[in-house]
Amino acid sequence: RALVNNPSIILADEPTGNLDSQTSAELMTLFKQLNKEKHITIVMVTHEADIASYADRRVCFKDGEIIKDECQ
Repeated sequence: RALVNNPSIILADEPTGNLDSQTSAELMTLFKQLNKEKHITIVMVTHEADIASYADRRVCFKDGEIIKDECQ
């Protein structure tokens, strides 16, 4: 549904939270493809380090404060 109107940004709150590892990897590959080919910005929240590793930029929070902001 999120892609029907050709968005410029997708907000994803724990998109892999209830998925198995293979499906999670497939979703992250799709997000990377959408970003690269269609220039869609993906803003995602996750607690999973392996999922966060797919990101080009990671912003980490603790107690409501930014504690790390890094680009790959």
